[in-house]
Amino acid sequence: MISKEKVDSHPSFDSLFPAGANTLPKKIMAGWMNKIHAGDCLEVMHKMPDQSIDAIVTSPPYNLKQSTGNGMKNGNGGKWPKADLIKGYDGHNDCMPHNKYVAWQRECLTAMMRLLKPTGAIFYNHKWRVQGGLLQDRSDILEGFPVRQIIIWRRNGGINFNPGYFLPTYEVIYLIANPDFRLAPKANALGDVWQISQESNNPHPAPFPIELAQRCIESTTGQVIMDPFMGSGTTALAAEAEGRDWIGIENSHAYCRLAKGRIDVYRKLR
Repeated sequence: MISKEKVDSHPSFDSLFPAGANTLPKKIMAGWMNKIHAGDCLEVMHKMPDQSIDAIVTSPPYNLKQSTGNGMKNGNGGKWPKADLIKGYDGHNDCMPHNKYVAWQRECLTAMMRLLKPTGAIFYNHKWRVQGGLLQDRSDILEGFPVRQIIIWRRNGGINFNPGYFLPTYEVIYLIANPDFRLAPKANALGDVWQISQESNNPHPAPFPIELAQRCIESTTGQVIMDPFMGSGTTALAAEAEGRDWIGIENSHAYCRLAKGRIDVYRKLR
């Protein structure tokens, strides 16, 4: 189901549960659960009640087209001639000025933190890159947020046309955790390096694999999982496979339709 609710369509939640409570009445969240909400992630998150989410698993646009390199911008010499992201995402060109991109992502993370329960955590998948000859490790985005750990997603693949540095073969998942967050029993045995192949046969230009989202989810005991950049629905599929409730937000109606189609097929097959 795709929801197109307006920003002011939900009532105020402040008086509906005690301050500091870790559980909302189920009927309060019923309208949000197991749906893709079409709209700007910040606007949609601002409608949602405090401390309503157990875990967030997400991978935002990387802003790859705003790059000092020429691989994504220039097709000369066979560089990315067929790369899907040359045109950006549907409805988002992935080419914001860096300072505006950082401010946007920090605002998104702030909104996510408000929604997390005291026992909650965010699995924030991002990619390091070299800009102007120097490593850009996204610390400008994460500064001040409670990053507990960095998980390495070893994905292999990729192409590097720059002789100045080695071929990158991994991305990172920042575990941003509230003080009372704890892993599910025995999940710590998974370690902090996860070797998972990249997604294939997915029309979205930059999907992450279901296995990656599923591993994040199964590492928690949380029941309500959210992805504010739902894309092709990977987090929703992983949540359903793990028997969890989920909330998806996606600005692109094309990706909403794609995600809904994938979820519908999964539900028919299980």
